[in-house]
Amino acid sequence: MSSSFSIPSLDDCFFGQDDPTPQKIFSGVASSSAVGEHAKALGSHALVVTDRGVMSAGHPQKIIESLNAAGLQTSLFADSVENPTDSSVCQCAERVASLGIDLIVGVGGGSSLDTAKGANFILTNGGSMKDYWGVGKVTNTLLPMIAIPTTAGTGSECQSYALISEDKTHRKMACGTPSALPRVTLLDPELTLSQPFTVSAATGMDALAHTLESAVCTKRNRFSHRHANKGFSLLIQNLMTIYDEPDNLAARESVLLGAAHAGAAIERSMLGAAHALANPLTSRKGVVHGKAVGLTLPVVLAYNREDPDIAKIYADLARNAGIADVKACDEEATEILLEQIVHLRTLSQLPTRLHQVDCQPEDLTQLTRDAAEQWTGNFNPRSLGETQFYKLYQMIEKFAGD
Repeated sequence: MSSSFSIPSLDDCFFGQDDPTPQKIFSGVASSSAVGEHAKALGSHALVVTDRGVMSAGHPQKIIESLNAAGLQTSLFADSVENPTDSSVCQCAERVASLGIDLIVGVGGGSSLDTAKGANFILTNGGSMKDYWGVGKVTNTLLPMIAIPTTAGTGSECQSYALISEDKTHRKMACGTPSALPRVTLLDPELTLSQPFTVSAATGMDALAHTLESAVCTKRNRFSHRHANKGFSLLIQNLMTIYDEPDNLAARESVLLGAAHAGAAIERSMLGAAHALANPLTSRKGVVHGKAVGLTLPVVLAYNREDPDIAKIYADLARNAGIADVKACDEEATEILLEQIVHLRTLSQLPTRLHQVDCQPEDLTQLTRDAAEQWTGNFNPRSLGETQFYKLYQMIEKFAGD
């Protein structure tokens, strides 16, 4: 690859001049082909972490070609699994521990990126992921990482956390340290063309939930607000376009950028009750995360908007995104936002009722207990206990939209 090849960095417009970050963001068609140019400044032996599905699309092979052309040695781990576990991450680290890796390149959806981050923890600090559950529990700095997402959803490419499941309990462990934040993120919309409609729909709903939860959580701040507001606008304005026109690269780039903004918003704040309700559906019933969040998001929006201050934040998001008139009152704008989410979920062909994901009334007690133990629920703007979680599960069908 020619050394003159360059994709403009989005640092100033993405982060804002008052929000310093060690991360570099590059967006655009073929931006991933410049990975070798970025990598040679970070290391000499890159571990490419991906999964079999992404391998079948041919994306990692092109990344490896670019790395090799830039003079880097490469090794490949292509066995990332959906909802990576402590043991699956350790497997990755153990397989490459003796190879002299000094750079990690994650290529794929959130599971591959989290596997890459998790393996980084183990390679540099030893032990298992349970040792790093929480924030700042590492002794050694992690290896530099480049993130190349092939889906627009988790926002892992802009976060310093690896989300890994416990093998026995399936509880999600958020393991964070500042050096886990990818040094470089490449947002190439061409890489998302290969994902099926169902993946686009589920990951899109997850990204929307990230913007809506980070915007109102108790840890919200001016930095997270900027990312949540921008991410929501990009997503709500372009998701329907890629459903109708799957080859529309401009819309795909906007959605990919929106999901990255959503990830940056979480990095600077937190999530809330929609994820607390959704995670047990994934761990207990095997529901794909984006589908689970799609089930729980509307009912949580309705619950939270009963607080006038939170309703105003939702209303501002709707007005700024152009889905509600700028003169619409908070109540009207918030109702429009909720209706838009329900409508988009219908277009996405995602589940709208618990029985559609093999969840029966007798399951709610255990799901409620699990939801109440999820740490994201602690940051919801309106507090919840087991009673409220149970009622929210019961009310999900109220927002089925049909």
